[in-house]
Amino acid sequence: MSSPAADVVRLLTVRGETLAVAESLTGGLVAADITTVPGASKAFRGAVTAYATELKHELLGVDASLLARRGAVDPQVAAQMAAGVRKALGADWGLATTGVAGPEPQDGKPVGTVFVAVAGPFGGDADSAGGGKVEALRLNGDRAEIRMESVRSVLALLLKELAGEQTGNELAQDTEQNGGF
Repeated sequence: MSSPAADVVRLLTVRGETLAVAESLTGGLVAADITTVPGASKAFRGAVTAYATELKHELLGVDASLLARRGAVDPQVAAQMAAGVRKALGADWGLATTGVAGPEPQDGKPVGTVFVAVAGPFGGDADSAGGGKVEALRLNGDRAEIRMESVRSVLALLLKELAGEQTGNELAQDTEQNGGF
């Protein structure tokens, strides 16, 4: 059985596309999960762990006034992080995680408040934020569980976007790789 990270690497490799990751609360866990997959270097460009709020602005280009007004745990911040890492690392796709893993609330947001985002080569629509997609999560559990569920959720969001953009040729290649099923 393949993992979400393996599915991401496989789909990106088949498509000839690349991925960059911006992480806050996950502290590098998304990048670590992706790089456990053999062949990840064909698709994975790198990651920025911008744990400190000012680094979200300095390294990823998140609007400083947005950070000052809303704090780091915000859907627009997640969207800008994903777009910023995509641009900074020259990738086709950007992922981002920001939120509160606990044990204490942050910026007035309760533990378990998480935003995951994807920015990619798709056009904006009513569900997008600055050309990207953002999902708001309200997670339960301890710090480790919240962080791991954030990893799972951001990879699932990217898989959903990749699956929605597959062409017939990519589906045929995928079928061949999986023994014709």
